[in-house]
Amino acid sequence: MRFAFPRSHAFPRGRVIVDDDGAGGPECLVEFGDAVVVIAAWHPVGDQIDLSLPAYRTAKGNPVASRTWRLVRDEEGVWRSHRVS
Repeated sequence: MRFAFPRSHAFPRGRVIVDDDGAGGPECLVEFGDAVVVIAAWHPVGDQIDLSLPAYRTAKGNPVASRTWRLVRDEEGVWRSHRVS
């Protein structure tokens, strides 16, 4: 799986692009809008996805703490992030 956030970090109700590339296992790539890429872990929760992001720095050097996000499709079918921890 691959995930892409259009901004430099995830935030509540933010858009997420989910790309099922057919790769198995819990490890995945997460790309941010500022070109930072991290390795994270995901697992399905029914028709939703929990995505655990490690701590990282944005391209501008701002620290972002590790967090788990629940990815949920909205009524238009767009994936959105919801903070779990």
